[in-house]
Amino acid sequence: MLGERLARKLRDRGHDVVSVVADHRLVGRSDDQILAHAAGSGRAVVTTNIRDFVLLDGQYRDRGASHAGLVLVSTKTFPQDGSFQGAMLTALDKLRSQEDVFTGGQVRFLER
Repeated sequence: MLGERLARKLRDRGHDVVSVVADHRLVGRSDDQILAHAAGSGRAVVTTNIRDFVLLDGQYRDRGASHAGLVLVSTKTFPQDGSFQGAMLTALDKLRSQEDVFTGGQVRFLER
């Protein structure tokens, strides 16, 4: 959910990512539709929309449904300035290297 440019750079680094804004099936979809699509694809959602996705996670849990995970990006930790993209690449590389720690259904804040 953070743009195709960042998604392309992540793919170049070996990440399996899809950008919501570049996928015609996802453009204009609601948050719950995006999470459902990600869950069906076995992909976690990386988002700065913390409030809405935490609520959706609660709804999933309440009905016994699961998703592939949520990676929440705080704009306080990752200010959207000139350092944003580089910081995100580094942090997501680090998270990917810890795959055994990040399992489906987990919700966690991305760390610098």
